[in-house]
Amino acid sequence: MNPMNSAASPDASVLTNGSGAAAILSAGIGSFALAVLACAGDKLAAVKNSLIFYKPTGPLSGVTTTAILIWLVAWGILEWRWRNRTVGVGRISVVALALLGLSLMLTFPPVVDLF
Repeated sequence: MNPMNSAASPDASVLTNGSGAAAILSAGIGSFALAVLACAGDKLAAVKNSLIFYKPTGPLSGVTTTAILIWLVAWGILEWRWRNRTVGVGRISVVALALLGLSLMLTFPPVVDLF
């Protein structure tokens, strides 16, 4: 092995994890958006009416469409910012799991009925 070649490209062996972290965090953001929109659409008449994109399905069409758009936008922005970086996946995973846990709570009827 030529020592000159290994010194010329030290970053060739460094793997970045920004893309994976962006996917993980955006999944948490998207699931939380879905839960918040579902809860708001269930409890607030103005939100419910604004989320009706397709009348036969009611506000569910707007809830899912909007949540998917929020997920895709979050993923795109995070991917753009983190694609060539190494980020703290542990902290990002904790935040994503916390958002997922809150999402599950907000879609559980006894919890939603508290609002």
